[in-house]
Amino acid sequence: MHSFHYQDGSLHCEGVDLQSLADQHGTPLYVYSQATILDHFRRLDSAMSELDHLICYATKANSNLAVLNLLAKEGAGFDIVSGGELQRVERAGGDPGKCTFAGVGKTRAEIELALRKGIYCFNAESEAEVAFIDQVAGELGVKAPVALRVNPNVDAHTHKYISTGKSENKFGIDFETIREAYARAAALPNVTVRGLQMHIGSQLTSSGPFIEAVEKVAPLVAHLKETYGIEFFSIGGGIGIVYQDSLASGNTGWWDAKEDAEKPLTIEEYAARLVPLLKPLGLRILLEPGRYMVGNAGVMLTRVLYEKKGSVKTFKIVDAGMNDLIRPALYQGHHDIAPLREPGADGATEMVDVVGPVCESGDFFAQNREIPATAEGDCLALLSSGAYGFVMASNYNSRALPAEILVDGEKAHVIRKRQTFEDLIAGEEIPG
Repeated sequence: MHSFHYQDGSLHCEGVDLQSLADQHGTPLYVYSQATILDHFRRLDSAMSELDHLICYATKANSNLAVLNLLAKEGAGFDIVSGGELQRVERAGGDPGKCTFAGVGKTRAEIELALRKGIYCFNAESEAEVAFIDQVAGELGVKAPVALRVNPNVDAHTHKYISTGKSENKFGIDFETIREAYARAAALPNVTVRGLQMHIGSQLTSSGPFIEAVEKVAPLVAHLKETYGIEFFSIGGGIGIVYQDSLASGNTGWWDAKEDAEKPLTIEEYAARLVPLLKPLGLRILLEPGRYMVGNAGVMLTRVLYEKKGSVKTFKIVDAGMNDLIRPALYQGHHDIAPLREPGADGATEMVDVVGPVCESGDFFAQNREIPATAEGDCLALLSSGAYGFVMASNYNSRALPAEILVDGEKAHVIRKRQTFEDLIAGEEIPG
């Protein structure tokens, strides 16, 4: 699942002591495991080997150039949602011809860029968008490859902010009107209908919603293949990861597996259930995983600044804030919190709120959480922070962005320098 473990009393990423990274590079600090990212890609690629398939990594999950380069060298395609992400992919060595361009609000400049770069396909989210792509393509004298995104109205049973496959969500075209939408798209002079796309949501931890969606959409896929000769069916991403996990820690007892721990949806189960449904379609199958690839591959390190004991709660105030990792504030997202020094055999714990320095009541990483006893100056790791972590960070409160580190075995590479104050104000001007 990941490459983080206690070794010689200290939490390691692969062969590197995380405390040494915190001491050398400061905190907050993001650290990623190269081995974990590659393992997840290769396992999914192998599990889908019976199918003609392409894994298009969802760039928005973690768009650092080094991460994109790793996956590009493995032969990955990329699911992008902006012109900036397309340029990142190309800068990292990725092939625009293996990119699908999603998102409900593509601009003229983004459409023109994607057409000039020769992307594999636009995943169009509305008929108005298809008409505009047709107009722009005509002005450039090219044919635009397009797949419509169907909204199958399947409940993914996930957080409302990351559910995308129901009728009330802003994404895709209603299942009831999608055939007519294809007929109109196919009649446009500057559009080539290349495939069909769907994506029902993120952080799915059971195969049921995937099965329901594929079974519902498969007859539509067969119709589109026969009528328009589509060449691919994209089933989206959404494979969930474990955020509440056990972390091997010798005999301390604190990280022993919990009876109510999350059970991951394994790639083996995912493929075993889906491949038999997809194979008879006789099409190329696209997958768009993001969180699955990088979520468990990253941690964010932070240092305890102060302990504040109140009449009701004890607060551990750390140097990372919601601007560095917003998931707990935005999604009520859970991240296990582990000390970098392995807890003692006595298993001493304390009930605390772990909070940051940002001036918002929502600036917390855990509330009423039992964690190993920690003192001021100790460092903690927020696990499973590789996806939607740094990539959603901001400069709120004029806080500089953290550095990012990629670990490869016993080597640690700085893949993003810590932002300086001069970086922070670059581009700002005081009128003369």
